[in-house]
Amino acid sequence: MPLFAQDHGPQQAGTVDEADAFYCGERRLGYWFYCVRPKRTEPREQGSSPQTQSATAQLEAVTAELRELKARAIIEPTPQNVTAYIRFQREQLDRASLFSDVWQRAIWQQPELDYTLERPVGTLAKRQWQDARAAERDTVMAHLGDRYGLFYFFAQTCGACEVMSPIVKAVADRWHLTVRAISTDGGPSRHFPQYTVENGQRPRMGLEPKITPALVLWDSEAGRAIPIGYGVLSADELQDRIFLLTSKEAGHDF
Repeated sequence: MPLFAQDHGPQQAGTVDEADAFYCGERRLGYWFYCVRPKRTEPREQGSSPQTQSATAQLEAVTAELRELKARAIIEPTPQNVTAYIRFQREQLDRASLFSDVWQRAIWQQPELDYTLERPVGTLAKRQWQDARAAERDTVMAHLGDRYGLFYFFAQTCGACEVMSPIVKAVADRWHLTVRAISTDGGPSRHFPQYTVENGQRPRMGLEPKITPALVLWDSEAGRAIPIGYGVLSADELQDRIFLLTSKEAGHDF
């Protein structure tokens, strides 16, 4: 069978074209040989190009290259290796600076993303927030005695209790809170002369029995104990903890 559809070089181009028309067009013999030369397929390169990689993969590749350049510069500190590391590191610092800049601009333009509107960090705004917070706390504390009281566990031999006792008394007097002072070792307290001796209250309240001083808020309506903390607390910290535990749900004040 004459295979005129095969390539016989430029000098026979006309003959091949005519043969292709005859064998491929009229006789439809393309089943036996190529009437149209197939396109060459380029071999695929190993690995994916950066355009087809995920952002995570690209970032991991950058991190790996940075670590490799750093390690090479340390192991072989030639001017070329050190320069290559510094240059690549600077590129990544520029990229991080761009990200930070765009991040800040996005927050400026999307107020729902700006956490500083809830917890300001600027001096003026922070002072205003603190004043508003203190006013809210004082309002809660002013009505606290209607529902809550304090259990204060102390020991005569406890040095921290000598510091904490006047703080507890001052906060309780300011907000008219009833304090039930309980001596864990049977010894007296000059700040709370009307004390009682412990007879197992701390374990029943879920407190660590060996640590004093300890403070517990008692909810008379719910009939439950709310541990406040152990050790020495400042008056502000004590009031803040009471305020948070009695008026803010977990996860709604951060």
